[in-house]
Amino acid sequence: MADTVTRTSSPREPHLAEVSAAPRVAAPRVAPDAAALAAQPVGRLRRAGRRVLAWPAWAQVLTVYLLSRVVATGVIELVALTAQNPAGVGDLHPAYGDLAVVWDGQWYEQIAEQGYPHGLPLTDTGRVDYNSWAFFPLFPALVRLVMVTGVPFVVAATAVNVVAAGGAVLLMRRLFAFRGPRSAAAPGWLTLLAVAVWAVLPPAVVLQVAYTEALASLLLVASLLLLVRRRYLAAVPVVLLLGLTRAVAAPLMLVVAWHAWQRWRHRADDPLSRPDVVRLTALGLATGVSSLLWPAIVGVATGIPDAFLQTQAVWGQRPEQGLFLPWLAWAWNGLGLAGVLLLLGVLALGVAAVLGRHGRWLAVELRVWAIAYPVYLLAVVRPITSMWRFLLLDFPLAAVLASVLARGRTRRGLRALGSVSVRVPWAELRWRLAWAAVLAVGAMTWWAAVLLTRTPWSDSPP
Repeated sequence: MADTVTRTSSPREPHLAEVSAAPRVAAPRVAPDAAALAAQPVGRLRRAGRRVLAWPAWAQVLTVYLLSRVVATGVIELVALTAQNPAGVGDLHPAYGDLAVVWDGQWYEQIAEQGYPHGLPLTDTGRVDYNSWAFFPLFPALVRLVMVTGVPFVVAATAVNVVAAGGAVLLMRRLFAFRGPRSAAAPGWLTLLAVAVWAVLPPAVVLQVAYTEALASLLLVASLLLLVRRRYLAAVPVVLLLGLTRAVAAPLMLVVAWHAWQRWRHRADDPLSRPDVVRLTALGLATGVSSLLWPAIVGVATGIPDAFLQTQAVWGQRPEQGLFLPWLAWAWNGLGLAGVLLLLGVLALGVAAVLGRHGRWLAVELRVWAIAYPVYLLAVVRPITSMWRFLLLDFPLAAVLASVLARGRTRRGLRALGSVSVRVPWAELRWRLAWAAVLAVGAMTWWAAVLLTRTPWSDSPP
C-alpha cells in the first residue's frame, strides 16, 4: 500500500481536492487561530476561491470571462497610449477606440455603413483591387443592426463581440465537460480553468475589437456541442451561419465525418437509427454547403464565378501554390532543413499533447478538431502573423494547457484526471496560477503592442 494519505473534497469543499504525502502516524497539529488565518492574504484568497466555486457554473464562467475583458481593455488602452504611432490611425492621441477598429476593422466598418461594392473593383491597370468581398457578411450585418440604435460602429462592434464571446465561453464550458453520452462529466474546476485559459490567450484581445473571432467561436462551439449531443438537425442552421462568418467549415466536415464513422463503427453497442442516419447526412451536406456558401454568393453578386478567389489572391492567398508548400518554403528559407524539422516538430508536439493524457479528458470530436484545424490552416493559409489570431479558434488547446497547469509533475500519487477531481496541492497550484496570470497578461500586452498596433510602413497585421 502506498505510504500516502489522499484527502478528497468534503461537502463544504466540493471542488478543492488535494493529494498530499504524510506518514501513517502524524504528529498532532495545533489548529491555527481563526482570526489570524482570516488576516492572512492567502487565507482570504483561498476562501474567496471557495465562494466562487460554490456559485452556479454559468456565474463562475461569466465572472472569469468579464475579468479577462477588464484586463484586455486595460491592455488595449495601455498599448494605444504607449505603442501606437499616430500615423497608423490618423489620430494624434490614439486611444482604445482607435485600436478597436484598426486593420480589418476598417473594412468591416465600411461594410456596415456602405455595404459591399457593385461588381469586382479593379485598379487603373485592370487588376483586381483590394475590396470588401474578402470579408464575410454576418458580423458586419449584426453590427449594422446595433448601429440602428444610433451608436457608432466602434461601440456596436465591441458590444456584438463581447456578447458573442460571452455566449461562446458559456457553451465552451459545457462542451469541455461533455465526454460522451455514457461518461461522467469532466471536473467543474477543470472546465472553468480551461475557459479561463482560453479567455486570456495572447490573441484573445480580438474578442472585443472589430474582428470575427468572437462570433466565429460562438457558432463553432455551438456546432460542436450540438454534434456531440447528437442534435444534428439543430446544428444545420448554426453551421450555415458559420459559413457566413469564417472559412472554417472544411475542417469541421472532418469532425462530422469522424463522428458519423464512430457511430457506425459502434452501432452494435450504440444503435444508429435510420432517422439519425438521415439527420447526420443532412448535417454533413450542410457543412459542405457552408464551406462554399460565401464564395458562391460573391460569385453571383459580382457576376464572376471565382470573384472570391481573385479577391483573396490580392491579399496573397494563392491556392495554386500548393497545399503546405508556402509554409515549408518559409521554414526552409528561414533556417534550412532545421527550419523544416522545427515546423514538423511543433506540429508533432501539438498532436502528441492533444492525444496524450492532457487531452484525453476531452470528447473525441474536440480532439479531432484540435488536430484538423491547424493542419487545415497550414494547408491553405500562407505564413502570416494572423496565424496567432486564427489559432484562437483551436480552443481545445486551451483545455490541454489547463490540464498541464493543474496536474502534478509526475504520475505518482495522482489519479486519472478524468475520474475524480484530484489535482496538485493548493499551495503549489496557487503559485502556478499566479505565475500563469502574470505570463498571460505579459503575453497579451506583447501581442497587442506588436501586432494590433499599426504603422503605415510596417505590415504585420493581427
